[in-house]
Amino acid sequence: MRSICLYFQIHQPFRLRTYRFFDIGNDSNYYDEYQNRFIIRRVAEKCYLPANKLLLTLIRRHGQAFRVCFSISGTAIEQFEKYTPEVLDSFKQLAATGQVEFLAETYGHSLAGLKNKEEFKRQILMHSQRVEELFGIKPTSFRNTELIYSDEIGATIAEMGFYSILAEGAKHILGWRSPNYLYYNALNPRLRVLLRNFRLSDDIGFRFSNKAWSEWPLTAEKYVSWLNAFDPNQELVNIFLDYETFGEHHWKETGIFEFLEALPKTILTQSNFEFHTPTEIASLHQPVAPIHVPHATSWADEERDLTAWLGNELQEEAVSNLYALVSKVYACDDPSIWKDWLYLQTSDHFYYMCTKWFSDGEVHKYFNPYPSPYEAYINYMNVLSDFIIRVEKNSVGKLEYEGWPSLKSVYEFNNISGPPLPFVTQAPHFVRSDKKSSKLMAQPSDLIHFSDRKLKSALKNTDSEFIAKIIANSAEEVTDKILRNLTKQRGEEVKELAHEIKKVSKKALSEAVEEILLHIQK
Repeated sequence: MRSICLYFQIHQPFRLRTYRFFDIGNDSNYYDEYQNRFIIRRVAEKCYLPANKLLLTLIRRHGQAFRVCFSISGTAIEQFEKYTPEVLDSFKQLAATGQVEFLAETYGHSLAGLKNKEEFKRQILMHSQRVEELFGIKPTSFRNTELIYSDEIGATIAEMGFYSILAEGAKHILGWRSPNYLYYNALNPRLRVLLRNFRLSDDIGFRFSNKAWSEWPLTAEKYVSWLNAFDPNQELVNIFLDYETFGEHHWKETGIFEFLEALPKTILTQSNFEFHTPTEIASLHQPVAPIHVPHATSWADEERDLTAWLGNELQEEAVSNLYALVSKVYACDDPSIWKDWLYLQTSDHFYYMCTKWFSDGEVHKYFNPYPSPYEAYINYMNVLSDFIIRVEKNSVGKLEYEGWPSLKSVYEFNNISGPPLPFVTQAPHFVRSDKKSSKLMAQPSDLIHFSDRKLKSALKNTDSEFIAKIIANSAEEVTDKILRNLTKQRGEEVKELAHEIKKVSKKALSEAVEEILLHIQK
């Protein structure tokens, strides 16, 4: 089976008004109400509403064969609620089909994953809870702001119980390898990593309406021919896009909606790819290798790194001054401070300060409401100066405020006791084509990533019958690792049992592996 994952990002920041030096300490109204309302309504009319209507039509037309996934930032959700509630209603219609997955992300579309782990977790839980409230689905997969990913960020996401994470298939981390496979986090192999095919994604996202492009015009048939040209062993293609690609970045006159309408049918009839969501893919495919990302990557610019937000002294100073406030903000009991704390973390504010003038300079200018990066910096720092005064005043003599949205553990979030469990989807979303449950199952290959010391200790406390089930149904690499961590006498006993057991069901095999994993985690 070959899978294609169609993912759309939706985000809108709360844009700042022109905030002058003389406003500091006198006016705490930071946001440009007119621009925020005007832009969200314009994009809703050009993109969100017609694109959602088309996706709903495609789902009804193709049934279970067509699925997509979204992440919607908390700031975008709030603007939908405030200015365009009909957009939120249209997403609820899509959610009700059971064929759309909604991913978790940072609530404020922030850089918290790079600066403060506790704040990172708080925002993820806030966002997950909001998604569940709106759509009745608890997110099981995660995408970070601007696809920012590193080994450490992935390990944190795995700790929180997510099945999979989205990341950029950057050349400098892949080397000779292809993004068209499933990988796993280098620090925690339980987390599956889906890598964006940036060439095929950018063919739609950036090049679709470019008449100077050698492949213009792009048709669904041409696009599928590129999919079919991949090595048959490459089992996964991830197309990750800004949702505003449809109608906003590429206007409807370019034919972008006709392309989107034709794509599912063409893929389903002219290729052997099937549409799946990240949680499904984590269950259906086996990862081929760890992906080592010691230094964070993103989907921005040619460098695919952090320089769009942290590439100069202006950005570094603004971000450092903001996150230096964490402990004091947590002591505040003023809800308006909580709100501004989230809004001021939005990565767009720092993106506007980027000083790239070469290959990516035009892209940054297109998205920048300020005449220059320096004016963006001055305006933001004026706002931050006023915010600091408010935080200092409200937090004096206080410990962490009990009413602050707390950093709940995964157990509390799921209302259970015992060891952490993955987020569980509550809708019939991610049903495999063979109608079996798509619950992520533990695999024997998961065991090879643990040290001999840990595995030996766990095996001592695991019933021999469980071990025998794994021995009887695993590759030689797994079998050898297990047997060398058993005593000679017990190894012979297990091999004899394995000979008697022979084949077991996937469920029974998964349960046997999980028994060992539980002992490893103790």
